[in-house]
Amino acid sequence: MKQILSGEQIVKRFGEGAEQRTILDGVSVAINAGEFVAVMGPSGSGKSTLLFALSGMDRVDAGKVVFDGKELSALGENDLADIRRTQMGFVFQQPTLLRNLNILDNIILPAMRDRRQDAAKVTAKARTLMQQAGIPELAVREITQASGGQLQRVGICRALMNEPKIIFGDEPTGALNSQAANDIMTLLAGIHRTGTTILLVTHDVKVAAKAERVLFMIDGKI
Repeated sequence: MKQILSGEQIVKRFGEGAEQRTILDGVSVAINAGEFVAVMGPSGSGKSTLLFALSGMDRVDAGKVVFDGKELSALGENDLADIRRTQMGFVFQQPTLLRNLNILDNIILPAMRDRRQDAAKVTAKARTLMQQAGIPELAVREITQASGGQLQRVGICRALMNEPKIIFGDEPTGALNSQAANDIMTLLAGIHRTGTTILLVTHDVKVAAKAERVLFMIDGKI
């Protein structure tokens, strides 16, 4: 199976001098294309930092990160941003949506940054994703007119707009009740069945149980 993402001896530190802490301590990990991997561990173990490092959102202090044959740690900020926008999708515990846009416009925003895409086709795609996510009626609502579970579905639709090779999730069910969390995991499982790679950070064993493989972290190591 093709390897899509890897980290080799990753080190990430925060702070300076006596206050400096090593959050990732020589972590090596490999994710295959089409795999569904969950990362678990106690608070402060480094699981979210690992996700940010592997996605290129954070620079590493040592080691290297390779995504789809490209060493992220060797790329400039513009190239990194392009890869994150066009080949990666992100779902966070709290969806980062814009209050001045309705829900449909929030979903299509990442795709509309690419001026080569036709606006009508982008809108149609967003509506199709909303239908698949079970939220077609939310299109013209403001983000204040939707529940937490609905907004998380909005965030997933937005993450899928550019047909990413991998979805990164940082506690995507952490702020939801059990039913909404189960609905989100069912949606993510369906996305995984289409061949999309998923790397998910969670503290919930029920969420981790949906994954094919679970990595446990403690004190900055797997």
